[in-house]
Amino acid sequence: MEPEATVFVVDDEPAVLEAVAEMVRTIGLRVQSYHSAQEFLEAYKPIGPGCLVLNVRMPGKSGLELQNELARTGNTLPVIVITGYANERVEEEAMKAGAVDFLRKPFRMQELCDSIQKAIQSDREKWRAGEP
Repeated sequence: MEPEATVFVVDDEPAVLEAVAEMVRTIGLRVQSYHSAQEFLEAYKPIGPGCLVLNVRMPGKSGLELQNELARTGNTLPVIVITGYANERVEEEAMKAGAVDFLRKPFRMQELCDSIQKAIQSDREKWRAGEP
């Protein structure tokens, strides 16, 4: 049996963190929420398909720093970047580092939901192929 997919959400804004987590639960996916990049790094274990919804600006390690760290270690967890402080440089950096989508706050929850579904499907295919 295939492991259950998990959406990891990292955002220092409690309202955004809870809203995204609630939306993920309503579409029937497991969610794990973190208030910082460091908290995520300390807890994350790749046990099945999933994706990471990641805020850019956070105290401590930024979302882009976390994304780059994951890439350096060979982690292929799909990343969806969300931010209220977007500019072309930030978007370009996120996409070059492998983000599957880049959403500006405020975004429509349906837009995020669609991105999550695509990212999860892509990661499921990797897991089925034995490439976690």
